[in-house]
Amino acid sequence: MDGVLVDFESGLALVDQKTKEQYKGRLDEIPNIFSLMQPAENAIESFNELSNYFDTYILSTAPWENLSAWSDKLEWVKSYLGENAYKRLILTHHKNLNKGHFLVDDREKNGANEFEGKHILFGSKGFENWSVVKTYLINQK
Repeated sequence: MDGVLVDFESGLALVDQKTKEQYKGRLDEIPNIFSLMQPAENAIESFNELSNYFDTYILSTAPWENLSAWSDKLEWVKSYLGENAYKRLILTHHKNLNKGHFLVDDREKNGANEFEGKHILFGSKGFENWSVVKTYLINQK
């Protein structure tokens, strides 16, 4: 989710400097930070369109020490993705244990680099934004 569907920085922009300093190096552990975040550019439209072509799921890692992250991520998916994502959120620290043809992720951590299908490194050369990723995926169908 973060950095792909969700604009992490949009949530940080709403957090005071004292809290940012308190959680320096672990900003994803700020309580309720995930409830503050806005969608990434073209993410909602792209997810919804891709849901017409693929059996889409949201695979995300929630910080172990931030209990609100788990429920905030669920509420975010309900609020922004609605019916196309109904019961399609999987929270895991081992993305490689999930099966699929494609994984769109902005990192290679948490098993993304060991995913059995094609890992599309979101934001990398050739996959810079949702427009490029969406076109690539639809052409693979």
